[in-house]
Amino acid sequence: MHEIGALAKIQQQIMWNRLIAVVEEQAQTMIRTAFSTTVRESGDLSAGVFDLKGRMVAQAVTGTPGHVNSMAESVNYFLAKYPPETLRPGDHMITNDPWLGTGHFLDLTVVSPTFHKGKCVALFANTAHIIDIGGVGMSPEGRNVFEEGLNIPIMKCFMEGQPNETFFEFIRANSRTPVELEGDIYSLCACNDAGSKRLIEMMDEFNMSDIQALSDWIIETSKQATLVEIGKLPRGTWSNQIKSDGYNDPVTLCAKLTVNADGIDVDYAGTSPMQQRGVNVPPAYTRAYQGFGLKVVIAPEIPNNYGSLEPFRAHLPDGCILNAARPFPVTARHVIGQLLPDLMMGCLHQCIPNRVAAEGSSSLWNPPLRGGPTVHGLKKRGEPTVPEFEIITFNSGGTGARPEKDGLNAIAFPSGVRTMPVEATENVAPIIFWRKELRPDSGGAGRTRGGTGQIMEIECKHRLPFAVSAMFERVANAPKGRGGGTNGANGVVKLASGEILKTKGYQVVPQDGRLVLQLAGGGGMGDPFTRDPARVARDVRDGLVSVAKAAELYGVACDAKGVVDVAATAKLRAGRAA
Repeated sequence: MHEIGALAKIQQQIMWNRLIAVVEEQAQTMIRTAFSTTVRESGDLSAGVFDLKGRMVAQAVTGTPGHVNSMAESVNYFLAKYPPETLRPGDHMITNDPWLGTGHFLDLTVVSPTFHKGKCVALFANTAHIIDIGGVGMSPEGRNVFEEGLNIPIMKCFMEGQPNETFFEFIRANSRTPVELEGDIYSLCACNDAGSKRLIEMMDEFNMSDIQALSDWIIETSKQATLVEIGKLPRGTWSNQIKSDGYNDPVTLCAKLTVNADGIDVDYAGTSPMQQRGVNVPPAYTRAYQGFGLKVVIAPEIPNNYGSLEPFRAHLPDGCILNAARPFPVTARHVIGQLLPDLMMGCLHQCIPNRVAAEGSSSLWNPPLRGGPTVHGLKKRGEPTVPEFEIITFNSGGTGARPEKDGLNAIAFPSGVRTMPVEATENVAPIIFWRKELRPDSGGAGRTRGGTGQIMEIECKHRLPFAVSAMFERVANAPKGRGGGTNGANGVVKLASGEILKTKGYQVVPQDGRLVLQLAGGGGMGDPFTRDPARVARDVRDGLVSVAKAAELYGVACDAKGVVDVAATAKLRAGRAA
């Protein structure tokens, strides 16, 4: 009996590994077939398989926490409207409802049933960020959710393999990029079909009639493993605050984190109320980034699914900005929501200081750029013009320093999306990137240095005016260092002429103008004067730290080639100690 039990466990682990391969192929199918650069180039998506109870069993490695962990809640809403027994092979259901999905209209969630031998056995779901769905577009300018775009209720976009033509007519008529939008929806359905095909092959290979027993084992094992890791933490309650730039008014995010035997509770009492512009955060998105911020520190090796997320609980006061209610606007929910892992780590730093990073730039800088005659006006015959365009480009500042390693330069954390290559953007829109380079002296100084931000300079072809819907964070409130490390550099939004722009809202870059974005750096960790002079010299040599800042912040005297003056360095450090 012992031998049979051991073999059964081995087979379960093999099936688990196979399931991960299935959902990863699901995600890669979307990336290969998507029309939008946000999916194709940046991986702003999620993909996963669910049991018939609506529980996420496995997710693809490719994807963002905001999509994955919000999608984990979405499938139950689909099943409430379309129970498994009402579904047919070839059905595909869709929504972009911010309160049923990932928090704004720009994310489409598609759920599709999998049938094996005539019986519905599982559901595949995915989410992807598309370029445009009408309204004010990717912008914080909306005053209520009705202005922000076309709301797709949970409905079938395909029925038994046939497209719902009425649905597609509506979505084409309400988007500035109808071809890309329709193509993306076909891509999302195709990726679920790919997952279903591989799951059926797996079930045949292992002689499975359904996935419920496997799902129960994966979810319960993941939950118990997470509780074991939580049990290693000291019991207690810790509080933290983070300031956000907000839209017109600054925002304070407050968290009180309590470690209990059966999980972790986070109370957000004291957090600022909802705002009248689109930076409010629906609760699923709040839970998504709270869960990620806790799990990445406490239980990073445990698979992310319904079971491993269950022990992390959020308590959201009515009316707070992290518990947005209809019809408050929510399009730019990421600028607030992506600060939550930093908020969680500020609590955890007080009980497990050697396991968390300093604050980072955190919120993506993904400026939606718009141009064409509606922006630059009608031109006389022979004068240069560009067609109407709408494009989003994803970019990131520096991450916070880690206890034993420097922060990462120009890397998206916590979202995890890839930086979009300038060539990909220039290929689909009349935009020129004149600069895209790391920003010197932007990483906070410390024993371990914060990651550096980046500098971007953008112009429209023919030097025509173009618009930017700014939704930038960490401009008024720099990422904080920890343990004696200094803050990262604040972000800057301006024109090449030097004129400072608003950090949020629709603005037009004038004729001959260039948009300049200086992204924030991550905070440093530990006393900068304890940093190895050789590492400081390397940063100087690589252009990440200037000669002047090496001396001022680190007490290291070196030249531009990174050659250290040992005697001068000893004098600088001795002087600070005295």
